[in-house]
Amino acid sequence: MNSVTEPAPVRLGSIGVASVQDTFALRRTGKAVAELLGSDGQEAVRLATALSELGRDLCGSQRLAAHFDLHGAPRPALHVTLEWRGGAGPSGDALEAAARLLPTDRGRSAAGGWVRLEQRLASAPAAEGPEQAEQLLVAHTGSSDLEDAQAQTRDLITALEQTRAQGEELRHLNEELAETNRGVVALYAELSEELEETNRGVVALYAELEEKSQQLREASEAKSRFWANVSHELRTPVNAVVGLAEMSIADADAPAEERAHRLSLIADSGRTLLALVDELLDVAKAESGTLEPAWAPLDLRAVLAHLEGTLRGLARPGVTLVVEAPEHVGPLLGDETMLTRILRNLLSNALKFTEAGSVRLAARLDGPAEPGRPAQLVLTVSDTGIGIPADQQERVFEEFYQVRGAHQRGRPGTGLGLPYARRLVGLLGGTIRLDSAPGCGTTITVTLPSRPAPGPGEEERAAVLLLVDDDPAFRAVLRPLLEQIADRVVEVADSRDALEAVRRERPDGLFLDLQMDGLDGYQVLARLRAAPDLSALPVVILTSAGLSTVDRGRLAHARSVLSKSSLTGRRLALALRADGPEHPAPEHADEGRS
Repeated sequence: MNSVTEPAPVRLGSIGVASVQDTFALRRTGKAVAELLGSDGQEAVRLATALSELGRDLCGSQRLAAHFDLHGAPRPALHVTLEWRGGAGPSGDALEAAARLLPTDRGRSAAGGWVRLEQRLASAPAAEGPEQAEQLLVAHTGSSDLEDAQAQTRDLITALEQTRAQGEELRHLNEELAETNRGVVALYAELSEELEETNRGVVALYAELEEKSQQLREASEAKSRFWANVSHELRTPVNAVVGLAEMSIADADAPAEERAHRLSLIADSGRTLLALVDELLDVAKAESGTLEPAWAPLDLRAVLAHLEGTLRGLARPGVTLVVEAPEHVGPLLGDETMLTRILRNLLSNALKFTEAGSVRLAARLDGPAEPGRPAQLVLTVSDTGIGIPADQQERVFEEFYQVRGAHQRGRPGTGLGLPYARRLVGLLGGTIRLDSAPGCGTTITVTLPSRPAPGPGEEERAAVLLLVDDDPAFRAVLRPLLEQIADRVVEVADSRDALEAVRRERPDGLFLDLQMDGLDGYQVLARLRAAPDLSALPVVILTSAGLSTVDRGRLAHARSVLSKSSLTGRRLALALRADGPEHPAPEHADEGRS
């Protein structure tokens, strides 16, 4: 006797179920698959309802999945198997409800269990049916609560209409139908509650979208104000430079004193323009995460004295600028440019909005907050100005934002001062805190980690210093600064002559440009390091590029790496005596980041 082998079932696809939302999506997908395989609407709704009952009951189980298999013998049928890992499995009520709707089978395993629903088909499905079902299962995605609730409501209405139409024929099932109806009512109540919850969520979402839209409008307005302010701030020094230059050209016979005054004004306007451009570029670098501190020795008292001298002219009549520097403080390790810009922004802002009274900058050194931590440099800027309302105190640290009001008239600005200062404080590993009240002035406290700079005192003076740079203009700027700390300065314009000049002059230190034609600073430094008789020479690297772009690994032989901007004789001397270009990582700020 020949035995007939039944064809193996065809796996149409599987769906993972991890949430109530996935259960709703499983209900819709199960109904759609049954319809594609030839089930009528009522039978498809039965399968969808059974899947919904069991899926909700098993939703908390681990690795819950639904497998769809098409069986061809002994009669066509769709099997949907819910398989899970862990958990107690479905409740008796859920199993009973599913069994009333469709033939049901179940089993247990050491890791979990399974429940199988059988949806019998009247005939073999059309040729394209299984393929379409597979595509539907592959493309299965979740849907919104509102769509699922609407779909289930439509299904329930259809089921009720068909049930009423078959009432006469199914009178003998009244008792069972009544029980089923009670379950349907409970399900409808549950769906109604879920729909109501969804509606509340939609309302909340619309409110959130409206709030975000308002924030975007405010940001757009702030950027428009920013560009208007930047345009004004840029044009003012540019117009001064152009106007004074044209005046000097037209009046070539002006007295020497008048020409010197005009050149001084041109230089001041150029420095103002350069400071604004640097600030805008640094803000962009800070936004992109490429701005890094240039750690080098700094003279805190000199920094504070310079700020007092340059900002005193911004004080209004009747306003006193007071700068209190700590006594007997030695060189500190930090970024002089960043520190100067932080304090200049804070002081400029305080002077701008103080009509009478004083603006005070106090600096002090505190011991470490915890053993093993660095000491702290505490800088406090206080004023007797108009103050800031409580609801605006956090927003003043947002880019482009300015507190609106009559006090802004006649006080142009970019809206970047405080946000820029806050970012720089964070990069230096510090914190910034603002305390203010309308009519009571404002106090801003900056706390930075403080480390003493290495090296001997300032009284030592070099005999010979060598400067290697191919830019004659920069050599002319740097030479007077080097003459402040050395008896003799030797300039080398061609980097290829650097080693010969070092051997000839035997300098106490070398200041080396990084970007040069011929040999660049990296190559010169490598040759110095490779020469036994020159490897001990102190080298300070100077660059006009961003310090975050230099290859510090190739500059390990240098004492310091400095930006060409904001150089002073004191800073050059301290850099020459530093231990090396390595700098401490900034302490993480608990606040002050944005």
